[in-house]
Amino acid sequence: MTFLTPKRLLSTRPILFFSFIMLLKSYLAWMVIFEDGFSWTTILKEIPFVLIVYCFIEWFAAKRKLLYYLAANLVMTLILFAVIMYYKYYGVIVTYLALQQVNQVTAVKNSVFSLMDPYYLLIFTDIIIMAVILFRPKKALNWKKEGAKKENKRLVVALFTISIALCLFNILPNRASMNEIVKAEQMGILNYEAYMIFSNKDVEYVDLNHITQEKINSVKKIEQPSAPQLREAAAGKNVIILQMESFQNFLVNLKIDGQEITPNINKLVNENYYFKHFYQQVGQGNTSDAEFVVNTSFYIPPRGAAAMTYADKELPSLPKLLKSHGYDTTTFHTNVVEFWNRGELYKALGFDRYYDHKFFGDEDTVFFGASDDQLYAKTADELERMYQAGKPFYAHVLSMTAHHPFTIPAEKYKMTLPERYEDTFVGDYIRAQNYADYALGLFIEDLKDRGIWDNSLIVLYGDHLGLPIYSLDRDDEELMAEIYGREYSYTDMMNIPLVVASEGLTEPKVFDQLGGQVDILPTIANLLGFSLDDHIHFGQDLFNQSYNVLPQRYYLPTGSFLSSKELFLSGSGYEDGKHYSLAGDGVTEQEATEDEYQRSLELLKLSDSYVSQLPGWKKE
Repeated sequence: MTFLTPKRLLSTRPILFFSFIMLLKSYLAWMVIFEDGFSWTTILKEIPFVLIVYCFIEWFAAKRKLLYYLAANLVMTLILFAVIMYYKYYGVIVTYLALQQVNQVTAVKNSVFSLMDPYYLLIFTDIIIMAVILFRPKKALNWKKEGAKKENKRLVVALFTISIALCLFNILPNRASMNEIVKAEQMGILNYEAYMIFSNKDVEYVDLNHITQEKINSVKKIEQPSAPQLREAAAGKNVIILQMESFQNFLVNLKIDGQEITPNINKLVNENYYFKHFYQQVGQGNTSDAEFVVNTSFYIPPRGAAAMTYADKELPSLPKLLKSHGYDTTTFHTNVVEFWNRGELYKALGFDRYYDHKFFGDEDTVFFGASDDQLYAKTADELERMYQAGKPFYAHVLSMTAHHPFTIPAEKYKMTLPERYEDTFVGDYIRAQNYADYALGLFIEDLKDRGIWDNSLIVLYGDHLGLPIYSLDRDDEELMAEIYGREYSYTDMMNIPLVVASEGLTEPKVFDQLGGQVDILPTIANLLGFSLDDHIHFGQDLFNQSYNVLPQRYYLPTGSFLSSKELFLSGSGYEDGKHYSLAGDGVTEQEATEDEYQRSLELLKLSDSYVSQLPGWKKE
C-alpha cells in the first residue's frame, strides 16, 4: 500500500494538498471570529468554494499549474487574514467594499499592528516555505513537472458539480439573515465574500414625497410638546462642540488606586447637564462618521463611510442651519483634510472654513497630526479672532491624540499607571485619555480667560469606542472587569458621555434619558431657538422627549438597536437576537420589542432613502 506524504501529495495531487492547507487556515479564522469556533460543518462551508477555484485551475492551467495554485492560495489567504484583522478592529466581517479604505491603512498602521497576535501570521507559513523551496531551481523544476499532471476529468467535473451545489446550499437559504456575522457563519467566510460581490446592488428607496418629519416622528413615537423646555435658553450664544477621540463613558469620575483619570471632564460633568445613557452611532468612518451624524442628524450609510458615500450630496446640516441665522461656521482637526475625504464632506455640510494639518503644522506631532496641546492652543487663538469680530460662531473641535493604539510619547504622560496596567491595551488607553483630559483642561481655562467660555454653548461627547470587546486579551478583560466590577459588555462598549454646559443655563444634573449622536443637532436647535420645520432629521431634542430608539449599524449587526431599557443585538432576525441591559448586568428579559426592531429598520431605510436621493452639490 502506498502512502502519500505531504511532499508527494503536493506534487501529484495539488488539488487535495492546497484544499487541506486552506482548511487549516479556515480553522484559524473561525476560531478567532465566531463564538462557536470551528466544527465539522465548517468543512462543508469553506472547502466547496476552494474546490471550485481549484477545479478551474485544473481545467484551464495547461502550464504553470503549480504557480496558479500558489497564487490562488495566496489570494484566499489574504482574504482570510483581512477578515481576521478587520474583525479585531471593527468586530465585523470585511468585504470588498472596504477597498475604499485601503488608502487609510498606512495612516493607522500602528493601530493595525497593535491588533496582531503573532499566531495570526501562521496563516502565511505554507506560502513562505513554498516560496523558499521554489527559489531552489532543481526542486522547483521537479514540482512543476509533477504538478503539471492532469487530474481525471470526470473527478474534476464531479468535484465542481458537488461544490457548486454545496455553495448554493450554504448561500441561498441564509441571504435574509440580518446579522452580518451570523450570515458569514451560516454561509462560510469565502462564500459570504463572493455573495457580497455578486449580490444585487439595486436598492428600493422610499419615495422622497413620502419621507416627512411627521412620518419620522410617527415611527419614533415622538410627541411634540406645546411649550418645549429650555427653548431659546442659549439664544445668541456661540456654539462649541468638543468631539473627544475614543472617549468612553466609564472614564467619567473613574479613579484607579485613588488617582482621578479625567479630573477636568469630571468637573464639567459634575457642574453641568450630563447624559449618562448616551451612545455612539458611527460605522466604518469612525471619527468622520461622528462628524457626519452630529452635523446632519442622519444615520450612517448601510455600506462604507459617510464621508465617502454621502459627500457629494447637498446635505441639510447644523452648519447651514446656523449660517442661516448669521453664524460663522468652522471645524478644527489636526489631520490632513484628505483623510476620510473630509474636504468633500465639509463642502457638503456647508462649513465656511476648515482648519487641518496645514494650519496646525508638524510641531509636536503624535500619530498623524499635531498633539491636543497644539490643537487647543491654536484653536483658541482663532476662536478669539472670530469672537472679536462680533459675529456668533459655531466651532466643531476634534481632539486626536488619544487615538488607537493609544501609545502616546512618554513626554505626554501626566500620570503614573499602577504596575498591573503597564504594557496593557487598557493601560495605554487610560494614560492617553488622562493626557487628553489634561490638554482639554488647559483649553477650557484658556477660553475662560479670553471671555469666550461664558458666552458659549458647549457640547462635549465621545466620538466612538476605544476598547472593542473583540480586541481585548485576557489581561485587558480582567482589568475592565476590575473597573466595572463585572464583565465588560456591549452596552459599555457603545456608551459615550454627553455633556451640555453653558454659563447661566446649566447646573449639576444627571439625565437618564436615552440619547445618541443623531440627537445632538435637534437638541442644540432647541436651545438656540431655531426651527427645524424645513430640516428632515432623525434625532430628537433630548430635553423634551422621554422615549427613544436608536438604530445601530456596523459595530453592531444591522437590526441592532437601543431602547430605553436595553440593547438588542440582532441574530438572523428578531427571534434569535440577544437582549442586554443598559445597566450592563448581562442578558435580560425581552424589554426591547419586535415592534421596536421593525421601527429601527424602517428608520434606517428612511434615512438611506432620503440622503441617497438628495441632489448633488458638485458641478457637472
